Amino acid sequence: MGFDYALVHVKYTIPPAILLTLFYRPLFTRLDVYKVAFLVTIAVLSTIPWDSYLIQTGIWSYPSHVIVGPKLFDIPLEEVFFFVIQTYNSSLLYIILSRPTFQPLYLRVERQSSQPLGPCNQQWRWYKRLGQLVLAVTIGWGWHQVVDNGVGTYTGLILIWAAPFLLLLWSLAYQFILGLPLSNTVLPIALPTIYLWIVDTLALKRGTWVINSGTKYGLHLWDGLEIEEALFFLLTNTLIVFGQLAFDNALAILYTFPKLFPSAAVLPSPIVLIKALFTPTSAYDEARLIGLQEAVVRLKRKSRSFYLASSTFQGQLRSDLMLLYSFCRVADDLVDNASSAEDAKMWIAKLHRFLDMAYSNEDESDSSIEPYVVDNFPRDTRSALLQLPCSRLSRQPLQDLLRGFDMDLAFNSAPPIQTEADLQVYAQRVAGTVAQMCNELIFHIYSTSLSLKDQRRIIQSGNRMGIALQYVNIARDISVDAKIGRVYLPITWLKGAGKTYDSILQSPEGAGVEELRSKLLDKAFALYEEARGAIEELPAEARGPIRVAVESYMEIGRVLRQKGYAVKAGRATVPRWRRLGVAWKTLNR
Repeated sequence: MGFDYALVHVKYTIPPAILLTLFYRPLFTRLDVYKVAFLVTIAVLSTIPWDSYLIQTGIWSYPSHVIVGPKLFDIPLEEVFFFVIQTYNSSLLYIILSRPTFQPLYLRVERQSSQPLGPCNQQWRWYKRLGQLVLAVTIGWGWHQVVDNGVGTYTGLILIWAAPFLLLLWSLAYQFILGLPLSNTVLPIALPTIYLWIVDTLALKRGTWVINSGTKYGLHLWDGLEIEEALFFLLTNTLIVFGQLAFDNALAILYTFPKLFPSAAVLPSPIVLIKALFTPTSAYDEARLIGLQEAVVRLKRKSRSFYLASSTFQGQLRSDLMLLYSFCRVADDLVDNASSAEDAKMWIAKLHRFLDMAYSNEDESDSSIEPYVVDNFPRDTRSALLQLPCSRLSRQPLQDLLRGFDMDLAFNSAPPIQTEADLQVYAQRVAGTVAQMCNELIFHIYSTSLSLKDQRRIIQSGNRMGIALQYVNIARDISVDAKIGRVYLPITWLKGAGKTYDSILQSPEGAGVEELRSKLLDKAFALYEEARGAIEELPAEARGPIRVAVESYMEIGRVLRQKGYAVKAGRATVPRWRRLGVAWKTLNR
């Protein structure tokens, strides 16, 4: 009886697990737990028979003085725990590294001719077949080594155990494996592999486990590390990451194509996951993929704060929020970039007509929406309208949003914001509505024990939080808005400060303007303090991400409130390091 193997875990495998868990804890969701538990279960069940055979046939062994004693099918419990802890660590590292990536963008529709979303059908098939051929040859060569029963036996056993799983995972998820950034594929394989090579070197030198001679080549990757052990850890980490990639591939399919999977659960069953992976890529909704692709581009270009916050959301909610933002952004740009007030009114009228059709109870409305959008809207805006998740949003906030655009147009004749009440109505229409719709999506996707009355209360709190965020936006952009002939500060406030509408247009800076900015920020933070408590009543999966979205934007207000801060180029900006710090602090609250 000994504790050498147990000490390997105490020193080398458990500490990384603790650190990774503490780092990711604020973002850990039920879905993450499900993914990790699923992979750990498969890893243990698939490894025990293989490992037991290696021990029984004497290919490797564990001296009695290095293990505590209890065994499962001749496998020391420390070794069984190794299956668990390695899978946990590698899986969690993969989840952390892949979290910023919006993975539905890497789904591809296979077809005969090249289109905007990637290589043609034939090229993807060549990738698939080449990988299958390489893995099939690997399995065959490994089997030959086992039959030969010589120095390649251990290598052969590794290959005929691992390669069939890799072949299956490659066949199901090769698009994802090839398409995703290296930070999602190579890095989560390489980092734990190199680390475990080092750990294995130390263990082999101490004799914690022993590879018996006659079944190994006797080659070393470096002093103390058998080439077979290096191959083993490389392949096991590849299996773990490929398993996570296949899982995420299935989730991306489930959450991206509601027409194929109209009622995808937050925690889908293994059968549903397999069904998603076996869905032919030719059945993917390409218009949906284009809509998501264009939504991400708009988000990156127009809102760094919300783009940062979006990476904290998961699954269907992340997609729906991006599509909602894309619609709001497109609608706003159509009105703001119109060549004349008449053209802007025309766009608003067309958007109202679009909502009439989208929320019509008539059966033929679905078939008539696309022709209407194609005939009436620019090509680069169509996906934002057609992919708007209307079935999960109420109509009223979308209509109020368009009424907010009407108030913007009123600046062409007379300032529409005469009083503080007018300011609140405007902010509610252009921003409160968006926050309200975010909460609607959350309650539609995630189950909750709250009553409908409490859900409506929280949704309305989101509306008030949206007003607070818009106040921060107005406070930031006083100079920017003045350049386009608009002042969103109430006329009654201007008079109280000895200012006029025209004076702000001519000189949007100075002590008087800073006093008005401070007054508006005070109103924003008062609303923020009133509404922030409702965030803690949201479903757990959305709570942290919503905090990040809110706090990232309110940080702009905190920057503006700093004594002596000078607004640069008409805007206050928050450095990237500070935005990340705010996100981290917020998630750990």
